Amino acid sequence: MQRLLQTNRERLRRGLQWLWAQEGTAGQRARGVAAGVFCGCYPFFGLQMLLSVGLATLVRGNHLLAAAGTLVSNPLTYVPLYWFNFVVGSRLLGPLAGADLDGVNRSNLWNQGWDVLQRLLLGSTLVGALMALLLGLLAYRLFQQRTFVN
Repeated sequence: MQRLLQTNRERLRRGLQWLWAQEGTAGQRARGVAAGVFCGCYPFFGLQMLLSVGLATLVRGNHLLAAAGTLVSNPLTYVPLYWFNFVVGSRLLGPLAGADLDGVNRSNLWNQGWDVLQRLLLGSTLVGALMALLLGLLAYRLFQQRTFVN
């Protein structure tokens, strides 16, 4: 077990060093991270990395770091992240009418789905923007220092 932990810790360290050594200025690398984190907050499974590289191109950020930034959402964080995004959207748009399963039927299923999607996308946008700003600034400061802690 100790050897397994040591091996995984070494892989993580090498992976972080590889990401840390990506080309570009501190600003370009930080914009890449921010673009990836922003896109990673959306529930577009399979498209997050593609969207993040496109956004990184628009903001002139590092593409590899943008793709890596989408890993803010992963199988361990999907449920808490998207639930939080939904709650944020619900706070702004109001509670979901007929949120109990008794009110679901074929005639209003589409409307309820749209109501859920609106809240999820609004929350994803706001949470993604805030996380991108905070983690982008943190990444910028770290990249400016040009240090990596082993």
